[in-house]
Amino acid sequence: MNLLIIEDDARIADFLQRGLRAEGHRVELAATGETGLAAARAAARQAREDADPTLRTVLVLDLMLPGIGGLEICQTLRAEGVNLPILMLSALGAVEDRVAGLRLGADDYLPKPFDFEELLARLESLARRGRDWQRGTPRRLQVDDLVFDRERMQARRGERPLALTARELALLELMMSAPGRLFSRERILANVWGASEDPLTNVVDVYIRRLRAKIDEDGLPPLIHTVRGLGYRLERLQG
Repeated sequence: MNLLIIEDDARIADFLQRGLRAEGHRVELAATGETGLAAARAAARQAREDADPTLRTVLVLDLMLPGIGGLEICQTLRAEGVNLPILMLSALGAVEDRVAGLRLGADDYLPKPFDFEELLARLESLARRGRDWQRGTPRRLQVDDLVFDRERMQARRGERPLALTARELALLELMMSAPGRLFSRERILANVWGASEDPLTNVVDVYIRRLRAKIDEDGLPPLIHTVRGLGYRLERLQG
């Protein structure tokens, strides 16, 4: 696994570098927001040029950085269409801090102090998810007039671009990968949130509502349907 660690605390960065290299992973360090953002952009360019999904870099991003902060880096990368997996680290562990990071495009959030084994498991999960969708999958998904560009991580309905967060894109991608298939809340949680979300949460229902509001606005025929008590499916229009 390739890892880019953007962390200004030299002690933590050294600990992560030694531990992750000992596990056989390739590690690059950046100590400021500016150098980290530049390194992340370079890693994204390399990922686009390499067909091998195992070379894809996972970002470990500290929230509090000198210069450009972690939230701004995350938001900037997602706005530029960079879809590298991002694990955000922060001493700020309150719910609102985690929500802010996830809404701006982070794939997972781990508060400090953390257990190294948990960090390693989450990184492996993010890398595995990235390989799974890249291996032998089409770059473009389409269901009627709904189009999802996997390479650019962009979606549109007809000619209208959809302003979706990283989680909404991941949820849409999952459902568009199998039109007509019923996805239970548990399956959606496992695929989109991994092990980072409480299975009793209503986060799936919240994100489905947000996705519907964006996809089906302006009175367009609905594509996402609820099967009461079972889950959700995205279906092609009839006729």
